[in-house]
Amino acid sequence: MNIKKEPTIRLQKIQPNRLNQKLYLFGVLALLLIICSFFSDQLTPYDPYLQDLSLAKAPPSSEHLLGTDRYGRDMLSRIIAGSKTSIFSTLLLVGFIATFGSLVGIICARVGKTFDTVLMRTADMFLAFPGLVFALAVAAVLGGGVHNAIFALAAISWPKYARLARSQTLAIESAPFIQAAKMAGSGPIKLIRKHILPNITGPILVTAMLDIGTMMMELAGLSFLGLGAKPPIPEWGSMMSDTRNLLPTQPWVTLAPGFAIFISVMIFNLLGDTVRDYLDPKNRR
Repeated sequence: MNIKKEPTIRLQKIQPNRLNQKLYLFGVLALLLIICSFFSDQLTPYDPYLQDLSLAKAPPSSEHLLGTDRYGRDMLSRIIAGSKTSIFSTLLLVGFIATFGSLVGIICARVGKTFDTVLMRTADMFLAFPGLVFALAVAAVLGGGVHNAIFALAAISWPKYARLARSQTLAIESAPFIQAAKMAGSGPIKLIRKHILPNITGPILVTAMLDIGTMMMELAGLSFLGLGAKPPIPEWGSMMSDTRNLLPTQPWVTLAPGFAIFISVMIFNLLGDTVRDYLDPKNRR
């Protein structure tokens, strides 16, 4: 005799949205990092440019938590002061290449024909070169300095955003709402501002967020090679370059700025990954 079992209803416990929690966590950490770098002049315990040879190469202590460099300058103060140069230079670079590249891509998609062909082939030419090698060549020709390093990296990084914006714009050109907006009398500027930009901002924003860590590493690399910030300007890459000979005997002066780069890149990369997952429709309930 078969006894039919009544179906049991299992009540699943509603778990908190981990994606939102990660987004808030890494967003707050990134915001704190930016705020601290903005107010770095007020947060430094010592003058980052003040030299005291009697304290040269001092190990970490209660007075100097990260020790001092070969000139007796407080390493913690120089790392805090260097955050403004490293972080804001990176944000400026990413903001510029994302804006400029996206505008070029949208214009190419809207205008088309010869204009599109010329600009896209120019972008392909830039993409054909190894990125960092081309940036080294440009920075070497222009000379050292933060501004020249930013320009060198911007010259090789904008084509990625141009191609992304162009492909996204072409994908929605035939969408019904675009055709309806054209029939309603929307001009090219209004069409771009109200209909195209809001629909392509997501992929561009995710790409920009993921590029922050990469650009920070490349800027630090140019400074490490002497093609970025010049001493005595505190910048993490140039600080590592200036103290690399002290690594066997006084490792703290080299490891401290390297650890600052590691923490900053990790926070922005995790934030970029979380933003990408958050904007992915498959992960939205």
